[in-house]
Amino acid sequence: MRQESRLYYFHDPMCSWCWAFSPTLGEVEARLPGHIRLARILGGLAPDTDEPMPMAMRERLKGIWRTIQVQVPGTAFNFSYWETRTPRRSTYRACRAVIAANRQGDHERAMIEAIQRAYYLDARNPSDRSTLEALAGELGLDVERFGLALDRPDTQAELERQIAFSRRLGVSGFPTLVLVSGSQWQPIEVDYNHPEAILRQLSNL
Repeated sequence: MRQESRLYYFHDPMCSWCWAFSPTLGEVEARLPGHIRLARILGGLAPDTDEPMPMAMRERLKGIWRTIQVQVPGTAFNFSYWETRTPRRSTYRACRAVIAANRQGDHERAMIEAIQRAYYLDARNPSDRSTLEALAGELGLDVERFGLALDRPDTQAELERQIAFSRRLGVSGFPTLVLVSGSQWQPIEVDYNHPEAILRQLSNL
């Protein structure tokens, strides 16, 4: 029997490059060979804070969005977010929301995609608890249970475990793909526009 391998996807639900990569990732996942399983790992971009994002950082992130639209054609962003919301450099709560949602069943991918759509298309702020609880309700989750889990110590501990795992594998940016088979691990080059290029690398390995 062929040994099962894992394709680890290191990401943050509020990472704009991960949003750009999401269509290609979905196609790769759908076409993975039977012995390779995709596992999503939260890397955690930015710890909790209530401080508004400095203007210089806002301008830098808007510039990244524009760069993405050039390099990954078809990626949509709602730039009204920067005028209608109070951005914070804070993604850990959104990461914990993915963990909290998954504790009510297999809702990991659904919550990640809901956070991305809310942030990038609907100009809602996933750094806010109210946004995340609303998304949980829209996904049909038990909102009270979700809210209790969102900032529980064991949820934070699971996030820290995933962050530590990403650092052990030398992950320094998102999105990152790493194929692990037994004790062997191999970085996979991310191609934002061509899922075939990623699948070809996996086949060659």
